[in-house]
Amino acid sequence: MLGVNLRPAVARVWAPVVRTLVRLGVTADAITVIGTVGAVVSAVFLIGNGWLWWGAVAVTVFVLLDMLDGALARARGGGSVFGAVLDSTGDRAADAAIFAALAWWFSGAGDNRMVVWLALTCLVLGVLTSYVKARAEGMGLRCDVGLVERTERLILVLVGTGFTGIGIPYALQVCLWVLLVGSTITVGQRFAAVHEQAAGRTLR
Repeated sequence: MLGVNLRPAVARVWAPVVRTLVRLGVTADAITVIGTVGAVVSAVFLIGNGWLWWGAVAVTVFVLLDMLDGALARARGGGSVFGAVLDSTGDRAADAAIFAALAWWFSGAGDNRMVVWLALTCLVLGVLTSYVKARAEGMGLRCDVGLVERTERLILVLVGTGFTGIGIPYALQVCLWVLLVGSTITVGQRFAAVHEQAAGRTLR
């Protein structure tokens, strides 16, 4: 929900950058790849090695490119089907890298099994949140409801990670618990929406 509301403001901020990239001939797919690879590498090598603050900052910078690629695609006349699939796949890869890196660090030197469990559970719930929507839309249904979508998920995990990196106690645990509860509600909301729309419909 937050991502939809922020998009117009973000588009205004990115507008000068988008115009410059269009003149240089940079494609939206190139931005998607750079953002995805940068976020994954930052998560694995910074967060995964305990550099939580810098990891959160670096991942945030690359994740912001996710908002740039769509604007760039529209400025170049509209995105492609391949670009849409590439963008969604990149989002899932970046999300997985963040939570996996947290689980890796806190299962070793970070030594916090609760964070490991929370990170892995939030990862699974994030996958379910995206999958239910994708599967529903593949069936011709709308599934835009949800308390926690990708924007909220990233804000919570990156804020919690960054604050933990500068020594604020329990910041990550609190953020992950909020994310877990919100994601669980979101999955339930999406199943409810699909159930309501699918009433009486059968597969052929």
